[in-house]
Amino acid sequence: MIRRSLVCLGESFPLTRTARARRPSPIRALQPLLATKGMISLGGGMPNATTFPISRIELKMKDGSGVVLDEDETKAALQYSASRGLPCLVSHLKSLQAKVHGLDFKRGKRDVIVTNGSQDGLAKAFEMLLEPRVDTLLVESPTYSGSLAFLGPASIHLQGVQTDEHGMIPSDLRRVLESWEVSNPKRKKPRVLYTIPTGSNPSGGSLSLARKNEIYQVAVEHNLIILEDDPYYFLDFEGSSSPDGPARCPSLLSIDERAGGARVLRFDSFSKLLSAGIRVGFATGPSKLIESIELHTQASMLHASGVSQAVVSKIFDHLGGVDGFLTHVDDVTSFYRERRDALVASVERHLSEFVEFESPKAGMFLWMKLKGVKDSNDLIMNKAVERKVLMVPGASFIPTNNDEPNISSFVRASYSTASVEEMDEACQRLRDLLKK
Repeated sequence: MIRRSLVCLGESFPLTRTARARRPSPIRALQPLLATKGMISLGGGMPNATTFPISRIELKMKDGSGVVLDEDETKAALQYSASRGLPCLVSHLKSLQAKVHGLDFKRGKRDVIVTNGSQDGLAKAFEMLLEPRVDTLLVESPTYSGSLAFLGPASIHLQGVQTDEHGMIPSDLRRVLESWEVSNPKRKKPRVLYTIPTGSNPSGGSLSLARKNEIYQVAVEHNLIILEDDPYYFLDFEGSSSPDGPARCPSLLSIDERAGGARVLRFDSFSKLLSAGIRVGFATGPSKLIESIELHTQASMLHASGVSQAVVSKIFDHLGGVDGFLTHVDDVTSFYRERRDALVASVERHLSEFVEFESPKAGMFLWMKLKGVKDSNDLIMNKAVERKVLMVPGASFIPTNNDEPNISSFVRASYSTASVEEMDEACQRLRDLLKK
């Protein structure tokens, strides 16, 4: 099958038939013109803001201070707005990506779009780049179950790439691609790689800079687009935002920027840093790909919640901009580092003879292999539940195709919400099960 593609910075990016068919909404195209001085709008179908029952939005912060959206800001938050995002929030996001990942948006080669959580951006990217029943997506094995939940029904063929405690193994990625024509003579060679490089969900593995550079080099050699899903980037227990502390590992997006490339589409989220229910994430990458996601947004939800966006933007203002936000991030990271340490200590105390694991360097998850257990599913989904312990069996994260059998001796334990005492009790209950 011959597919047209868009060209961005010299790289050819294939779009699916659905993505190619999208056109800008004529109504949405009027949105930026509303700010033109002297403009009288009889065009759009925007409701009259005077009919909204909300006049002001006030938030009380945990330190006792307040955040207030005045009447005009509240009207803007409650009204239809640009599909890329509220300008005030987009400005903060570009400043954040420039400071953290070294992006230069002035060149116009990259852009940002606000999404309804990073999951929304991922789903749109999968739909944009992967043709059902035709394309193959390269994924880590294990990988995020939320992505698998989208990809399975979408009939996207999955090719797992081996991982270890440090994340995806670059040599296996190279092996898969270099042997593709021989191993998969009837399938088109993959063009898209999906990775969770920091504190991977579920394995907790984090790619080193050396591995990221090698993976990026493989992507260049085989012309891959990289989908960098990095919601745990700031929950790096060995990195810091402080100029006096150890730097976080550079992202694949920053490597792409330095290389002058345009093959990394990155997904970030505020779910782990500000609020999960606020549902604000954002995608950053080549302008043409962001534009395609924007067209999908126009056709599906118009834009992410204006109230949520306004609240996030106002929190940035309240914290003092990007620098203040990064200070907040370091506090959040310290919290999860302590939780990680507590769960690891409990596992070592109660389960050392029954499990194998590596202490994660980032994220929210501990990935444990149960010794002598071929398939953890029954133990975790039935027996552990009976003992009032909830974890997730490893089979939930293994990429498979069609009705392939899916078993795993691993289990994912999260240290994000349970108290230190509860985690210790859970480990004791699991120990008692494994003894039997």
